[in-house]
Amino acid sequence: MSDNGQGSLLAQPLRPPSAGRAVAYVGLFLLGAVVALAGALVQAAWFPGGLLLALAGAAGAFLGGSYATGGRAGAVAPAAGWIVAVVLLTATRPEGDFLFGAGGSSYLFLLGGMALAVICATLGAARQPRGGSARLAK
Repeated sequence: MSDNGQGSLLAQPLRPPSAGRAVAYVGLFLLGAVVALAGALVQAAWFPGGLLLALAGAAGAFLGGSYATGGRAGAVAPAAGWIVAVVLLTATRPEGDFLFGAGGSSYLFLLGGMALAVICATLGAARQPRGGSARLAK
């Protein structure tokens, strides 16, 4: 039990996020989409360095969102935007144009970005219980 008598965080009822937090999540979703678009262009232009730069940008957006919001949902929002943008960019247009080629670099970008999204959402900053800075088992 915590000091405020409300029990574990897992036992608390779910509440919708505040308006400011919701705006932050939407902004992070859009940031993830922009990072995906920039990464799609950079990874193909400068192969070894561009791929690493694109994946580092994606990891920075995912992990930075987690630390900025103080919770794992901050990493999920840009990851969701990144995945939606990448899926839309891989679809061919009626004219036959597409942004991703069939090379190994594109697959490394897609799979590496998804792996980074899962890693950052799992290992990102977790919400800590409110209260004093004393140990919980006191």
